Amino acid sequence: MTACPPEFIALANRLADSARPVIRKYFRTPVAVDDKADSSPVTIADREVEAAMRALIREAFPGHGILGEEWGSENTGAEYVWVLDPIDGTKAFITGKPSFGTLIALCRNGVPVLGIIDQAITAERWLGAAGHPTTLNGQAVRVRPCDDLAKAYAYTTGPEYFDETTRPGWDRIAARVKLPRYGCDCYAYALLATGFVDLVAEAGLKPYDYCALVPVIENAGGLCTDWQGRTLTMDSGGTVCAAGDPRLHAQALAVLAG
Repeated sequence: MTACPPEFIALANRLADSARPVIRKYFRTPVAVDDKADSSPVTIADREVEAAMRALIREAFPGHGILGEEWGSENTGAEYVWVLDPIDGTKAFITGKPSFGTLIALCRNGVPVLGIIDQAITAERWLGAAGHPTTLNGQAVRVRPCDDLAKAYAYTTGPEYFDETTRPGWDRIAARVKLPRYGCDCYAYALLATGFVDLVAEAGLKPYDYCALVPVIENAGGLCTDWQGRTLTMDSGGTVCAAGDPRLHAQALAVLAG
């Protein structure tokens, strides 16, 4: 895969920089919470962060498309499309828990080639891009080996995010791994890329939930696919299986499939 141009990486960092002061301004304050049509919460922080990032993209690369959780899509048929989740883990944000993150992805022809997971409160930024190793605050990070589900530390955001079709798969994973954990949102994937977690399995995700995760994990040496082992794109179905070790990934896919 062609290396991601440095000007795109520079813009991605500027987008994350623009998000941090807004998030910090509203974190652990009595911010109003609205319910969207799907009953998920949204705050002024979500909307302000995404609006700021979209303005920077339009200024720098007006021909690029944008898909965001809060303000919809524009020009998504373009070769390059930015996929934004201003606060992935709004439920954590509104309850004062710093396990949320700003997700920034750049997709080329629908395939994620650059991703950022940015945690504004802890000042941690994971960045992965085609042709570049994943870094945490500028220092390269790697996944760790784990060849067996029985040894694995596994995360999912919460069992309530699965439906009747996908919940049995997670239940089988949780019964097989050494340590099943919950409630980390995108931060779990960052920990996987850094070698502290071995497996993350989720379902019901949207492109702005998973596109940024793929380059971060893959350029740290891991795998991030759907539950059938297929490459994740902007058009994928919403299941994610991420693992640091290909042996573990293969085992997890088999267990998820039943």
